[in-house]
Amino acid sequence: MQQEPDFFHNLNEEIRDGKRWLERTVVLAYAAAAGLSVVAFTLLADAAFGFFERIYQWNGGWLVLLWMPAITAAAVWATRKWAPGAGGSGIPQVIATLEPSVDASLRKRFVSLWLSFSKIVLSSTGFLAGLSIGREGPSVQVAAGVMHSARRWLGPNSAINTHALLVAGGAAGIAAAFNAPLAGVVFAIEELSRRLESRSSGLIIAAIVLAGLMGVSVFGNLSYFGRIRVQELSWNDLLPCLAVALTCGVLGGLFAKLMTISLTSSTERLNKLKSRFPIRFAAALALLIAIIGLVTGGATFGAGSEAVKHMLQGEADVPEFYVTLKFIATWLSAWVGVPGGIFAPSLSIGAGVGNNVASIVGTTDIAPALIAMGMAAFLAAVTQAPLTAFIIVMEMVDGHSLVLSLMASAMIASMISRMIARPLYESLALHMLNVAKASMVLPEPPAQDQTGPDSQAQDSDLMPEDVVEEQPARQRELEFDAQPDAEARDAGNTPRS
Repeated sequence: MQQEPDFFHNLNEEIRDGKRWLERTVVLAYAAAAGLSVVAFTLLADAAFGFFERIYQWNGGWLVLLWMPAITAAAVWATRKWAPGAGGSGIPQVIATLEPSVDASLRKRFVSLWLSFSKIVLSSTGFLAGLSIGREGPSVQVAAGVMHSARRWLGPNSAINTHALLVAGGAAGIAAAFNAPLAGVVFAIEELSRRLESRSSGLIIAAIVLAGLMGVSVFGNLSYFGRIRVQELSWNDLLPCLAVALTCGVLGGLFAKLMTISLTSSTERLNKLKSRFPIRFAAALALLIAIIGLVTGGATFGAGSEAVKHMLQGEADVPEFYVTLKFIATWLSAWVGVPGGIFAPSLSIGAGVGNNVASIVGTTDIAPALIAMGMAAFLAAVTQAPLTAFIIVMEMVDGHSLVLSLMASAMIASMISRMIARPLYESLALHMLNVAKASMVLPEPPAQDQTGPDSQAQDSDLMPEDVVEEQPARQRELEFDAQPDAEARDAGNTPRS
């Protein structure tokens, strides 16, 4: 029979353990610093995109045909030169660091204070270029890097381990970026740790609270997209709701598959071209994104948050093919190699699907509900994390009355996506780990005489596809596919330890 807790004895033990309180103080200070980092990132990204909008509005917007390739090429060059670990979304990097096989020397390639700082600057440069990227995924890597750096002040026998710090940082990043604390908790469980240990739950919640408070103190405690008002859905609205969920499931699955192929398949002809001429490749894709932006009247530039707000308010001014063109612009922006996320662009694509369905059925009463469901469904299909997706959208639109509808649309879309594509972030994380491990054992490449902006002569300059290109194709295939733990996680059977 278990003995009842002795309150006064336990209180005395807590007070007397000064080392534990010192460690807690350090961790809480870093949690606040993580929140401030996300706030600084938000302000810098918004200012950068505001400057791009002034460039676009000047002289008919044609200047972006030169501006976007130039700024994008500079950002890709800087990323490859000084912070290759900052490329991409940032969520796969954090997932990669949580693998049990990753040691300290490998972990610093994915999270560190330098990478957090680089992520803020380089992602903001992507917004300055007008690319279709988001800041929410990068916020995860930024906050995780800041929280992870607290480990240096903790003793070797500390109960607060590296795994807990990384999960808490990633959760705090999502919570602060979206002003969605519940989404941060669910994201930590569903996407990062796969389970929530009781000894880590307090740290995660504390990090979310402090990081969230930093954001609220600057931006106010407001919903990301305001509060939507919708009439009660009836059985007559079932078909439009199913149409949104099914369409988003298929499109999101295709998007995840396309992203995985583009970012991991080094045998493709275009990826070989990217590996050989990365700067020119980035400039060419940026030119295509600029043309798409001009065709859509600027609607596809940036994260797309303003377009979503207009749709929810019934003032949508997006072009007829917004969903298709935003889909392409977001894919190309991710393929470019500039640090940037896909959360916010995915929400805008899903909102476009909901808006299109509402227009087809000719209803305005349930249009906001269809738009919100489209946001949750497309994000769930891309990430295959339905709980995180519907809670993010619920908190962003203050849509507690739509909980069941958002949950159902996210679950349906995620289920369809799993029939089409592997989990996106898991696949990218596994690819990054294989590349990082391969680069640690490969000999240094011989010095080349090639000069110019595309020449990369140092190992630190190599991006993932460059390193994998030097491995035999069969070896890469075995490394990528023969991963029983990863396959089990994809099936949802084996939790990450």
